[in-house]
Amino acid sequence: MTVGIRDRLAQLLREAPDDAEAVEHDGTWWSWGAIRLIAQEIESRFEQAGLGPDARIGMILENRPEHVAVLAAVLAGGRCVVTLSPLQPAVRLAADIARSELPIVIGGPEPLSRDGVLDAVTASGLAVELDVEGKVRELGGAALVDPPTSPGVAIEMLTSGTTGPPKRVRLTVRQLDGSLTSSGQVPREGRLLSRSVSLVATPMVHIGGLWGVLSTLYAGRRIVLMPKFELEPWVGAVERHQLRAAGLVPAALRSVLDAGVPPERLASLQVVTSGTTACPAELADAFFRRYGVRVLMTYGATEFAGAVAGWTMPLHEKWWDTKAGSAGRAFPGVELRVTGTDGAEMPVGESGLLEVRTAQSAGGSREWVRTSDLARIDDDRFVWIVGRADDAIVRGGFKVQPDTVRRVLESHPAVREAAVAGLPDERLGAVPVAAVEIEPGHPAPDVAELIALCRTELTPYEVPRHVLVVDALPRTPSTKVSRVDLLDLVRATLNPLEPKES
Repeated sequence: MTVGIRDRLAQLLREAPDDAEAVEHDGTWWSWGAIRLIAQEIESRFEQAGLGPDARIGMILENRPEHVAVLAAVLAGGRCVVTLSPLQPAVRLAADIARSELPIVIGGPEPLSRDGVLDAVTASGLAVELDVEGKVRELGGAALVDPPTSPGVAIEMLTSGTTGPPKRVRLTVRQLDGSLTSSGQVPREGRLLSRSVSLVATPMVHIGGLWGVLSTLYAGRRIVLMPKFELEPWVGAVERHQLRAAGLVPAALRSVLDAGVPPERLASLQVVTSGTTACPAELADAFFRRYGVRVLMTYGATEFAGAVAGWTMPLHEKWWDTKAGSAGRAFPGVELRVTGTDGAEMPVGESGLLEVRTAQSAGGSREWVRTSDLARIDDDRFVWIVGRADDAIVRGGFKVQPDTVRRVLESHPAVREAAVAGLPDERLGAVPVAAVEIEPGHPAPDVAELIALCRTELTPYEVPRHVLVVDALPRTPSTKVSRVDLLDLVRATLNPLEPKES
């Protein structure tokens, strides 16, 4: 029987040799002995505060080894991690803390010192600072009496907030265990630790980075933990450890290609996984042709504790030339189907709402979960994402799919990437607006030229009212395009005297 995530982390904290390498950060290895000392110190703070199993522990989570130690301690002790993002402005972080009813919040010196953050913590809970050397000290406040608990929940995770304010999703222990089993991330029989290395360069406060850390710990591998993706440190880590597999979000894939990294520096790589947002087939193919490294796209969501579908090496070898652009196939233990608005399953090849049935969902493997993604599934069981139902812009009663507009804008040779959002409109409800990022080496296209392209390829109500040409699209920390910030950019450029659309 496969051991669960809680028991596995408890085993590692109990049995891993003190001198075994655990986490490399900024070129320095932290041993399991150092990780264990921090975990023991944090555990003693929990016990002193009367925070037993199911207690909710707030973590302002950063990509640092000492935060890995606290994460392991919280989960191994049967408690729940409530992630708090240091990447959001101080006022949003303080507001998130204030409404979360947390008996204790642990964070580094920098986020806790921001305006209003410490006050938000101590107003209802205990503030604990964890510095870069792993030293722990209390900054004030006191743990709540009888605070809310989260039985059976391992993580309360913030989503990225690409279309609006972030929301918190409750991931159960069962979901995490199911996700680990589905992905094949299991320790080798009879071996506590492995000499293999995994590279994590995405924020732990988002599901991609957190999953990368937890799955690596669970399998007993060593972690190279980067504070954030930076090209040269990433390439250097691949070279130094001769990595065979790594993860890159689409924006990072572009960075590697644009920088002209010599293929010999990535010669050890066999595959790159790409998630968090859709990876254009052209980008994945360009990377493959340049480096001989297969890009395996994945499809998932925070609500599923990770990926539920994607490409594998055998699938890529057999199908890439004919299925490029697909999100891949369902992973083991996952079922996918496409339904209409009435809930009836659609015929093969027809588009509808994608539904998922998996042990990784909150309802378990007996319940179909309807996503917000529009998709079709072909005869070979490959799933194709064609848009998002909840992103639809209703313009005077007509529905506009942002992805439809995006694809037209990206067909222009000078446009590298486009993003489309709905701008509220007093008369029409909303109108589509867009921003485009320019392909390096190409002159910026005229906005009128882009609008003319849209008028040629789209129905009149799908044509964006405004198109901005920008050096870089606004992104969330997980590199997804932020439609909230895109709308702010559009509003900042609008002429207040502009006449209303007729």
